[in-house]
Amino acid sequence: MTQTILFDPLLPWPVIWALTAVTVLGLALAIWARMRGWLLRAGAALGLLAMLAGPVVQNENTAPLSDIVVVVADKTASQSLPARPEQMAEAEEELRQALEARPNTETRWVTLPDAADDSGTALMQAVSDALADAPRGRIAGIIALSDGQIHDADQAPELPAPLHLLLTGKDSDWDRRLVVRNAPAFGIIGEPVTLTLRIEDQGAAPDAAATAPLEIAIDGAEAKRFTLPVGVDFELPIALPHGGRNVIEFSVPEAAGELTARNNTALIQINGVRDRLRVLLVSGEPHPGGRTWRNLLKSDSSVDLVHFTILRPPEKQDGVPVDELSLIAFPTRELFLEKIDDFDLIIFDRYKRRGILPAIYLDNVADYVAKGGAVLIAAGPDFASAASIYRSPLSAVLPASPTARVFEQPYLPQVTDLGARHPVTSGLKRESTDGTWGRWLRQIDLQEPQGHVLMEGVEDRPLLVLNREGEGRVALLASDHAWLWSRGYEGGGPQLELLRRLAHWMMKEPELEEEVLTAEATGQKMQITRRTLQDSIGAVTITAPDGSETVLDLQERAPGVWQGSYTGAEIGLYHLSEGEASAVIGLGPAAPREFGETVATGEVLRPVVATARGGILRLEDGLPRLRDVREGRPAAGRGWIGLTPREAYETLSVSQHPLLPAWLVLLVIAALITAGWLREGRG
Repeated sequence: MTQTILFDPLLPWPVIWALTAVTVLGLALAIWARMRGWLLRAGAALGLLAMLAGPVVQNENTAPLSDIVVVVADKTASQSLPARPEQMAEAEEELRQALEARPNTETRWVTLPDAADDSGTALMQAVSDALADAPRGRIAGIIALSDGQIHDADQAPELPAPLHLLLTGKDSDWDRRLVVRNAPAFGIIGEPVTLTLRIEDQGAAPDAAATAPLEIAIDGAEAKRFTLPVGVDFELPIALPHGGRNVIEFSVPEAAGELTARNNTALIQINGVRDRLRVLLVSGEPHPGGRTWRNLLKSDSSVDLVHFTILRPPEKQDGVPVDELSLIAFPTRELFLEKIDDFDLIIFDRYKRRGILPAIYLDNVADYVAKGGAVLIAAGPDFASAASIYRSPLSAVLPASPTARVFEQPYLPQVTDLGARHPVTSGLKRESTDGTWGRWLRQIDLQEPQGHVLMEGVEDRPLLVLNREGEGRVALLASDHAWLWSRGYEGGGPQLELLRRLAHWMMKEPELEEEVLTAEATGQKMQITRRTLQDSIGAVTITAPDGSETVLDLQERAPGVWQGSYTGAEIGLYHLSEGEASAVIGLGPAAPREFGETVATGEVLRPVVATARGGILRLEDGLPRLRDVREGRPAAGRGWIGLTPREAYETLSVSQHPLLPAWLVLLVIAALITAGWLREGRG
């Protein structure tokens, strides 16, 4: 029980102070006049003033409250590194016993799990939440069990007690990590994209190496190895091999003794775009379908079109001088010998041999295909004649040969079963009201097709044949009547869409590849798509960042398209494979933020700990002893940490009563006044 004296004045305090001043003045006059009863009158006046002040005795019935110690146990992913789980378990048990042995102490344990959004270790947020649920006047100390690599040190709250950091890990720990300092989101195909990389050794690295190997793999292909200096920013130029998403994986082999290899890998996704698509269109003669190709290619602002049209055959003899046959001399030698590799696609539209392009030029076109170029043949009646372009060095790369027959009859182009699976012809829309396409009126007969027959015409004969030749691609359209669809003949058809897909497939656009495994990530969930021309596929093998494998069966969603979804349990790189197809996808960053820096350190939290007069000690040296320290004093030393006793209590009841009974005070005052009067009366 606690007793205190309080005042409950009968009059306002200003009135009481005024009466006190008058009383002091009267006493001063009495002393100056040497009145013998002044002391008794002073006692009576003071008694009256004391009664007006209303002194009361307050009795408080209290109960002591325990001190609160907040212990934050960091259980994020970085705490799973070697030796740390054992350190944490041992430290938690010893600390629990030490706090239970401390009298009048309550321990509040806070577990800090992994952040779902890869925001890192939010230890200060955990401390703030714990302090919000506890009276600040009872907090005796805050103890954090962590590796010190936290990511919200700048959000530290005002701490009411000392903060101590007990570090996991060992002083001899070291780690090597790969850092990508800058990576553009887009790049031009074939032109170098400069990335800035850095290989860092952190902690007590043994015999720091001057160089380290770096492996680079694009789209899951076989990795190429380079050697980079350690601890130096290195600019690495990389040329994107194709359009669309280019997944570039950088990795540094795990070194002996380092903490983890999780931060030895980086995944960069760069969208490859073509600066300009260069197309060479060679028209053998004017015809109604010639403008179709020109309109298609000119409608795309990213296409640079060079159109070579033979308006006048050489055999025509009408006496016109040769130097007046054209406004300018067409640079055939420059195009077909010197700069042919600059073109992404060459289209021969109803071209036949007339001596304008020598055989050496066409032989050079065949070499261009073998080295990765693309040639499209739109055949007309001349393809089946003796002057056919097939009867030239170009025949070595063409996917079918003519039989010399030309069908001049109406027929309906049909997509084959294989074509229904191929991205060039799958899902082509039916534009007429009855769901069919308009008919074509001419087809060149082909034999011995090689590659993929995507469309058929008269008597199920090949109409559209695609093939890969060497590193390049070649396509043969056995009709010059595709333009009928654009004119709306018998309802028309998807002519522009078909020709657009065809041209883009030949220029190796990723979305039109027929054999591909892709994945798109949304958070921790990936949508896997396998496109193939086969009737069936095997299960997709998913390799997680920790090396574990999961087998996933995909479902056929459309002809040639299988899909499935998978949710990854952790952040990092996932490798997918099915047959010869493979892909790499990252869920979150390749190295989660928890593994960006893994060597335990107290430097991140040192400013916060110093402000709270706490300490930073390593669990490797054993759990420090607990001491009581007064508020404002240093709370850590060699082998010990301090807690501040708060001596808080809870008030159970409060009672008040006057210091003296009023009648007794009045009786004393009357007695003093009477005594003073008698004293002065005798005088």
